[in-house]
Amino acid sequence: MPEPFDRPEVAAASQAWADQGSWIDAPSGEVWTARFPALAETGNPPLLVLHGFPTCSYDWKPVLPELRAGRDVVVLDVHGFGLSAKPDHRYSIRAYADDVEAAIAHHGLDQVDLITHDMGDTVGGEILARTLEGTLDLAVRRRIVTNGSIYIDMAQLTLGQQVLLGLPDEANDLVASDGGTGYRAGVVGTFAPDTLIDDATDLDLDVTVHQALLQGGLAMLPRTIRYIEDRRAEERRFTGAIEDHPSPLGVVWGDLDPVAVHAMAEALVATRAGTPLVTLDGVGHYPMMEAPGRFAAAVLDLLDHQLAGTGNP
Repeated sequence: MPEPFDRPEVAAASQAWADQGSWIDAPSGEVWTARFPALAETGNPPLLVLHGFPTCSYDWKPVLPELRAGRDVVVLDVHGFGLSAKPDHRYSIRAYADDVEAAIAHHGLDQVDLITHDMGDTVGGEILARTLEGTLDLAVRRRIVTNGSIYIDMAQLTLGQQVLLGLPDEANDLVASDGGTGYRAGVVGTFAPDTLIDDATDLDLDVTVHQALLQGGLAMLPRTIRYIEDRRAEERRFTGAIEDHPSPLGVVWGDLDPVAVHAMAEALVATRAGTPLVTLDGVGHYPMMEAPGRFAAAVLDLLDHQLAGTGNP
């Protein structure tokens, strides 16, 4: 009998996702990336999508049909996550950004709209910092930030995150000893309390666990979580770029996020006069999974209407 997260339907869904992309060489190992073509040509630049911790780009599957309605959508799993390589070494925000640069080069991107979530907000901040200092030739036209602890002192870290941070920065097989059930529970634990998990979301969560288990990925959690230490050490570089980059910015946030609390979104928009904030009522840390319809509608309204023609400082 297959393991719970390796059931035929789970493995098939994971493989179907993998088949839509490819693995590319990056400084820390092979990185999986995919470019989903627009369903209709509208002249928009590609949308570059960055995922968070501890999941992967599969988070975005529920909103992919809406996002690609009028633009190509580029996703990737940074190393240590999802379908990408999971080497046993020290992980960092800057190394994740190197993975993003590899995907940018692979897909030939010179202009993008950017949407980021959770850890991806900070990885995106490093990408923005590189464009500001001139070490990365990429035009960011418009961007959306959602549910990430960009002000780390305001974060309400989960017990699981605190335990992982308290472990040595090394692979730990005990973390994965339950086969992924604790990992799944930890992800669901950041949803809003009244979120209804339907059959499609239930399968998507199992696929996420399946991909996390690949190549011993769960044992790497005490290593991959070191992004929080990087945030603390270089917050002004990462969050400063999010605040200061001249591209128009919109913010979409679940109001019941127990980790990246809504006050962070309020703090961010306070740094940029006129920045629109869309609050999704009754939604937690994973709005693209918890409320995909409302989330996609908010993102597209910002990208295609509210941010069009604006010039935030």
